Amino acid sequence: MNNKVRWGVLGVAKIAVEKVIPAMQRGANSAVVAIASRDLLKAESAAARLSIPRAYGSYEEMLGDDEIDAVYNPLPNHLHVPWSIKAAEAGKHVLCEKPIGLSVDEARRLVELRDRTGVKIQEAFMVRTHPQWIRARQLVVAGQIGELRSMSGHFSYFNRDPGNIRNIPEYGGGALMDIGCYLIHTSRFIFGTKPDRVSAVIDRDPDMGTDRMTSFVMEFTGSELPGADGTSGHSIGTCSTQAVPYQRVQILGTSGRIEIEIPFNAPRDRPCRMSVDDGTSIIGKGIEVVEFPACDQYTIQGDLFSLAIRDGLEQAVPLEDSVENMSVIEAVFKSARSNKSESVS
Repeated sequence: MNNKVRWGVLGVAKIAVEKVIPAMQRGANSAVVAIASRDLLKAESAAARLSIPRAYGSYEEMLGDDEIDAVYNPLPNHLHVPWSIKAAEAGKHVLCEKPIGLSVDEARRLVELRDRTGVKIQEAFMVRTHPQWIRARQLVVAGQIGELRSMSGHFSYFNRDPGNIRNIPEYGGGALMDIGCYLIHTSRFIFGTKPDRVSAVIDRDPDMGTDRMTSFVMEFTGSELPGADGTSGHSIGTCSTQAVPYQRVQILGTSGRIEIEIPFNAPRDRPCRMSVDDGTSIIGKGIEVVEFPACDQYTIQGDLFSLAIRDGLEQAVPLEDSVENMSVIEAVFKSARSNKSESVS
């Protein structure tokens, strides 16, 4: 195992056992050594299937393991903050699934906890580590599309199972919390700042009460990105848990355009593609397709956070960034209730 950071996993969530754990096991700096569930048989089954050395029948028992350095928290949204707190207080670094919490106040509690305990805490926005998003931001900073003016994104899938945690309001379910947070996060990443105001509309499922479709406009009045001084513009997002599975992002400037083909669930088994349009032809004669070699953004995410722990490197997503993302999410919900534009605190 050499100098790898030793990881424990809270729960046997599908994203953990099917995507994140196998990806981290392929990493150069991460070793998954334990998994816990409230059902010991489930933990043992997952451990056997994934060749994880230790299985625990309670989260508390795993957090008491001194041979674990860091914890990955993929629990339902309403359990993100409570169990991240318990992990940090046990001296473990924490990589927590998005959204980091259910409110700005919850996210701020984690900042205070980090400062008090000295552990590292990060929200698992794996997209921030994928080469396609890093390149998109580099192109914007370099002025490749002129002055940044607009960004638009769609992210949707179809799921009406009332027993699914994504459809249970008290668990933090709904489209905005589950996938709309990506549209907000990446818009802030590209514009280099948070929006000043948002306007939003929400369509709620009449039976489950969750937002099944949310659309919003974010108003940016100044970018902090180098080389993008004075930039202002809008970002438009639509997310839905009851629409055809689809995702796409467009980034428009005064002289060019970037399109990211699969912006969020980037496949690990084939290359990703980005189109860079120089604006010379409405029928696409000026489009260059940039291809990124196949990679696993979950592997990259895990290894970078492990390096931040082991070598004291800067985290890919600072916890303060997560507080800002939650502030925009809250403003979207507030705007939908008030039927007017709302400022972002």
